[in-house]
Amino acid sequence: MVQDDSGGNKPSHTEAYASRLDHAKDFSDVFEVVKDTVKRSIGGYRVGLMLILDDLPLQVGAYHAVGSNTIVMNRLFLQIVQATASSKRVVNSFIYTILLHEYLHALGFLPESDVRPLVYRISMESFGQDHLATRLAEVGPWALLKDVPVSVIEAPKRVAEIVKNFEGTNQRYIS
Repeated sequence: MVQDDSGGNKPSHTEAYASRLDHAKDFSDVFEVVKDTVKRSIGGYRVGLMLILDDLPLQVGAYHAVGSNTIVMNRLFLQIVQATASSKRVVNSFIYTILLHEYLHALGFLPESDVRPLVYRISMESFGQDHLATRLAEVGPWALLKDVPVSVIEAPKRVAEIVKNFEGTNQRYIS
């Protein structure tokens, strides 16, 4: 806890971000944490993005098409994590890590060699070393699949799904 100016205690920013992520109810809540942590850490901010869930090869967690306003997340990967996760924290940390990575691409950080360490840095600054989101940023979200026999998973290709109310703002500009 950190002492505030009035003499009371308030949570540190890492505790506050961890609490927000742990209690996030949907993609929109997690994405608000992503945007806030990025803005606090590197000052970047963008609005007007949409999230699409699609069945992709399991080697692909998500992607952002450069020049577009979309993030496409691997629905199958997400469903496996949701089915095998031990807690909501695991699912939300996974979603945070994936969305943070793609949000940084949407902000113009393109080379993976730049984005991966930046995801780790922002996660570390925002949650501290011991939070699952930081550990996933360090080892990659595929670590969640280590005990899952993914080679036997055969899922039919389904129609892509747009996540409604992903971003609660109607602004359309990068700032």
